[in-house]
This record gives sequence, structure tokens and C-alpha cells, in this order.
Amino acid sequence: MMRWDLPLVIDGEVHACQCGAYRNWIVFNMRDDSVWLRCEAGHEAQDPRLDTAWYNRISGPVDRFHPTLEDGLRHLGH
Repeated sequence: MMRWDLPLVIDGEVHACQCGAYRNWIVFNMRDDSVWLRCEAGHEAQDPRLDTAWYNRISGPVDRFHPTLEDGLRHLGH
């Protein structure tokens, strides 16, 4: 997982959460190659336009998996 503080542009559009948030994301790269986004209000959703290849281009290769979501969030200071 990684932080994404800037607006997240996907396919030329700024991605926004259902709550209206459009920045300060936590991006989760899951073991099944799916990518999930979590806004600062705690809403989570998978975005099928993103995958592990996209994540690796942006963040570098995954070097660690967290055993739980809570552990990963703690690692990021949440």
C-alpha cells in the first residue's frame, strides 16, 4: 500500500470518491492483482482500471505484504 496525496487521474479523469474526496488516497495493491482505493473518510472501492502493473510503474515493485489492513494502515501512520 502507498499514499497518494495528489488528485488521482485515471484515463484522463480525476477520480473522486462517492463522498466527494479526490485526493489523499491510500492505494492498496492486493495479492489478487486488484487495486483498491481508500479515501480519507475511510470509504474503500476497487477500481478495475488499475492493476498491479500500474501500481508497480507508480510506486516501484511491491517489497512487502502486510498481514492485515490495520497493520498496513498503522505502517502508514493511520
